[in-house]
Amino acid sequence: MIRVVLDTNILVSALLQPQGLPARTFLMTLAGTTAQLCVSGDIYAEYEEVLRRPKFNRSEAVIESALRAIRQNGFWVKPTERVRACSDPDDDIFLECAQAARAHYVVTGNLKDFPAKWADAQIVTARQFLDALADIREAPR
Repeated sequence: MIRVVLDTNILVSALLQPQGLPARTFLMTLAGTTAQLCVSGDIYAEYEEVLRRPKFNRSEAVIESALRAIRQNGFWVKPTERVRACSDPDDDIFLECAQAARAHYVVTGNLKDFPAKWADAQIVTARQFLDALADIREAPR
């Protein structure tokens, strides 16, 4: 199973544009057939806080549905090591989770804020992630 950490901007984009690549990425990680969403308490708290911001204008039902799906389908980890590697220190929680989960990918809409790679995880956009999964599925076994 491919383990994936999603930056909050991917989740927000998924809820704002249900037909977009971030939405496909989010739904794929929730399905848990090929990829599994990895989440920590800090990440979940950020998801919840950001999704509830009035500027995103999402209904309580949509927010609760997304958060419930994350709670129920996410692979929960508790990072034990603090990280200081992102240009935006708020993004370090995603690297901490990736490290604790031994994730394969961190998916973000802001590549510039992250190192190119962290531990075993590649830092990629939603398009790059979906392309990589397509390549994996097409590879001979």
